[in-house]
Amino acid sequence: MREIGQDAEAEVRLDKWLWAARFFKTRSLAAEAIAGGKVQVNGERAKRARHLQVGDEIRVRLGPYEHSVTVRALSARRGPAAGAAELYEERPESVAAREAMALQLKSLHAAFVPEKGRPTKRDRREIERLKGRR
Repeated sequence: MREIGQDAEAEVRLDKWLWAARFFKTRSLAAEAIAGGKVQVNGERAKRARHLQVGDEIRVRLGPYEHSVTVRALSARRGPAAGAAELYEERPESVAAREAMALQLKSLHAAFVPEKGRPTKRDRREIERLKGRR
């Protein structure tokens, strides 16, 4: 049996760390993302049981966004968001790319606004008035 303490914190599974760092709400979602190839460690596809070390480079793809982070600390326990943010450091290029993608998606959404749907009673009355039926 392994003793709990510094040595236990030195070995943290990838899925537990992603959950503790609040990239995913549950460990099972983290495991699905890892199995689906959405997570890379040091440029290689990893398994969920892989043990992380401080300094590892992790790339996580969440929807259209991609996070590129460096592991600063290890933790297998999920804590507050402020504590989770101290577990990693995101690269400036990654932050800039995510902000650019968010801006692009926001402008794309504004261009393709769907129609309202069926006209309301007020709209129908206005249509009838414009057609000259009332």
